[in-house]
Amino acid sequence: MAILQILEFPDPRLRQIAAPVTVFDEKLEVLIEDMFATMYEAQGIGLAATQVDVHKRLLVIDVSENKDSPQALINPSFEIIDQELVDYDEGCLSVPGFYEIVSRPAEIKVAAQDRTGEAVEFFADGLLSTCIQHEIDHLDGKLFVDYISLLKRQRIRHKLEKEHKKSA
Repeated sequence: MAILQILEFPDPRLRQIAAPVTVFDEKLEVLIEDMFATMYEAQGIGLAATQVDVHKRLLVIDVSENKDSPQALINPSFEIIDQELVDYDEGCLSVPGFYEIVSRPAEIKVAAQDRTGEAVEFFADGLLSTCIQHEIDHLDGKLFVDYISLLKRQRIRHKLEKEHKKSA
């Protein structure tokens, strides 16, 4: 397994809309395993393929405390079940070091495909619901900073650009 490079805001590649996955083969399986390794290495709970510069509708998540419940969701979508919004202090591996409160629907019904292309459906609430919505946003070219004020977003962008220049 390889550790992949995670793109960081404001990289324009994070704004690309991901294309559906149509081929379920060994290459896809390797990408999924590399994404899990990358996510765990970065101490994240979710990672979208867009974040590693692969513009396919694929995400990996594991919100378990022991990091023993990995899920790969391919071509995921969701339907809002509960209109009530819940606030979470969200962070993102593509926006390192920053956390902001984001309001999202409390409960969703998820439809996706598994690693073999089989259809899966399930309900999600709490942290799992928030994580799935956050990662699907990545597949649609959105970041959690799009939910905060322009002033806060510009401040985060400026700080990250400064850090990128220092490390270049």
